[in-house]
Amino acid sequence: MPKEEMLTGGCLCGKRRYAFKGPPSHIGYCHCSMCRRATGGPSAVLVRAHDAEVEWSTPPAVYRSSPIAVRGFCPDCGSPLFLKYDGRASVHFTLGSFDRPEELAPSGHYGIESRLAWDDSGRGLPGEETKQRF
Repeated sequence: MPKEEMLTGGCLCGKRRYAFKGPPSHIGYCHCSMCRRATGGPSAVLVRAHDAEVEWSTPPAVYRSSPIAVRGFCPDCGSPLFLKYDGRASVHFTLGSFDRPEELAPSGHYGIESRLAWDDSGRGLPGEETKQRF
């Protein structure tokens, strides 16, 4: 991916679209139970971008998913779009919401203590345990 290429994505119905200049600062799997429930998958793959660089066609709805973070979603189709930790200048987009997810490969795992035993995605990538517990 060229260094200054715009990365774009959005929700299933197309009403919430985003764009930011790439490349992302990090891409990784999250196996925590909150990300699993928020996305409906065995893990979430999250793509980190700097807040100030993100542009929205129409802002998504946001809900507080934990004492330390909020999640963005489309209120029309329900697509999960991002995770944002309080006090950080970054946003973590769901990989599946990108227009070209095949160009974005994870480099590690987070929340490995919650990883499902049968999930063999990203085999061989480094991992770390969850730092926050609720």
